Amino acid sequence: MIVLCIYVHAACIWRRGYCSRDIADKMEVEQSPLADERVLYRNEEAVKGVVQTAVPEGFRDLSLDHSPLGCLVEDNMSPSDWARHELSAAQVEQYWEEGYLSNVPVLTEEQCDLLLQDYRQFLDPDKLHPGHGLFYEFHRNQSGHHDNVLLHALGQWRITPAFHDICFLPAIAVPASQLIDPAHQPRAIRLWHDQLFAKPPRHGGVVAWHQDYSYWTRTKPMLHITVHIALDDQTVETGGLHFVSGSHKWHREGMPLPITDAAFGNMESIQSVLTEEERKQFRPMPSNLRKGEASFHHPLMVHGSYANRSDRPRRATVVNYFADGVCSDVSEPMMNGFPVIKKGEKMEGQFFPIVYDPLWSRQ
Repeated sequence: MIVLCIYVHAACIWRRGYCSRDIADKMEVEQSPLADERVLYRNEEAVKGVVQTAVPEGFRDLSLDHSPLGCLVEDNMSPSDWARHELSAAQVEQYWEEGYLSNVPVLTEEQCDLLLQDYRQFLDPDKLHPGHGLFYEFHRNQSGHHDNVLLHALGQWRITPAFHDICFLPAIAVPASQLIDPAHQPRAIRLWHDQLFAKPPRHGGVVAWHQDYSYWTRTKPMLHITVHIALDDQTVETGGLHFVSGSHKWHREGMPLPITDAAFGNMESIQSVLTEEERKQFRPMPSNLRKGEASFHHPLMVHGSYANRSDRPRRATVVNYFADGVCSDVSEPMMNGFPVIKKGEKMEGQFFPIVYDPLWSRQ
């Protein structure tokens, strides 16, 4: 299966001419097992998250491509092809009642394996992927502690065709369009950014309880949604995603809860900013996502995940969207490599493509 996935991955790029034959050949080299998996996740505290790697001349930045490349999604979708991914009225109601919708099948096992092949290349610290310099951030271990390891990266959609195409995947884009607006009206949606989260076996770290919009207040209004896609089966033991049902209604005069641990390492730090009533309601529920399943959650949903002390890895990819029309609320770069979008101006351009418009299901 691995050999097949590598071949398909190279073919996806070669058929569109997006890299040289040399780069495609490098993608076909099998990864050798390492004695201590912790080596893959090492990180120097002084440069944590900062990406300063040069990208080879001729390596294509896939953020220039605002339609699928053919790895996971075909480009010529009919209205009925889009419409078959729509959620039921009951699923939409459940999302707004609880703040999340979980265990929605979106990828086949073969598609997950294709993405995991790219994942393995991203993990190798001694042989960086040619496109490594296109990551917005890359934390080999965001916690900084060797026994609490969390790989966290942003921007992989710019680097490989498979991770590019997942952002345009109808199985996540269509439901996200239905869930993003509290008026319950489907909206055209744009990519905000994507993320990788990886927890190695036995010493995988926690992701502390938080609300995503706490990190996104530089964009307004709050019309955002997060899609978390499991690339391995997730359980409590592997450090699977948990939600606090109803917490999407927790705010401070319309603003999200404050960030209590940007390194994600102190699992319960959020308790210091909760009201007594919120603490009483704080009952985390495991998502128990299976490989290829997704969860959709509100930007104010309190969520997190415990440590991975199992013998299995826990890897996931996340795609974040906002509704078309969301604007910048700062006059500075949003992330490394982003151009400045002045305060009050619409978020659009190279890094924020339209991934779905409800009209596509109706025409």
